[in-house]
Amino acid sequence: MTWSRLMRSQSASIIQYLIVVGLISYAAYGGAQSMGYNWQWYRVPQFFWTVKDGQFVWGPLPLGLLNTMILSIVSFVLALLMGFGLAFLRLSKLVIGNAFANVVMELVRNTPILVQVYVFYYVLGPIFDLDRFTASIMALAVFHAALISEIVRAGIVGVKKGQWEAADAIALTRLDVYRYVILPQAIRMVLPAMTSEGIHVLKNSAIVSVIAVAELTTAGRNIISDTFMSFEIWLTIAAVYFVVTVALSASMTVLEKKYAISQ
Repeated sequence: MTWSRLMRSQSASIIQYLIVVGLISYAAYGGAQSMGYNWQWYRVPQFFWTVKDGQFVWGPLPLGLLNTMILSIVSFVLALLMGFGLAFLRLSKLVIGNAFANVVMELVRNTPILVQVYVFYYVLGPIFDLDRFTASIMALAVFHAALISEIVRAGIVGVKKGQWEAADAIALTRLDVYRYVILPQAIRMVLPAMTSEGIHVLKNSAIVSVIAVAELTTAGRNIISDTFMSFEIWLTIAAVYFVVTVALSASMTVLEKKYAISQ
């Protein structure tokens, strides 16, 4: 795929997103009009920034977005580490390790993430002295680690058998086989799926608002409780998530293109 084709593909995706967002906004506008809703868009900018006594002050929405990004990045990094660990355990010949990985996989994949957030905060939180932010990170990390482990395992299994045989033929240790031969190829193959998972972590971070973590969704709910500007704030938050996820997706598409495996 050439650079021009890549940019056209990204432009097409953005246009599709904008059409969907436009349709949702139009439907929300129509519903609000039928309710006689009093739109107050002019008040929205103050929740991004204000100037007090000549000083620039960030509003609650950018601060909430910053916490969302920190939460998402830390959770994703931990999920990657745990996901790789689970994948290696599932591929290993260790009976206990394999059984442990399978139990974790089944528990995580077959319970809703909302329930897991509650378990980490209300059950494990008091036991291990976890605050809201830490409990949220752990819940997101564990949930996505299970999904990432399947992605990593599929990538490793997808490496051609001849690569394993060639590595064995030159007497590489098992660690070197993974380090120099298998993982570089596997990671390139699963990079698109990893991109999607990273975006899912960002979007799923909104679920931790149920335990009042000070992220973007919680900031929006607090503003709505004070102003009753439900439509304006939720549409604004949706737009913020949209811009961030599209920017991440575009950046990762360029990375995928750069490190793509030639077919």
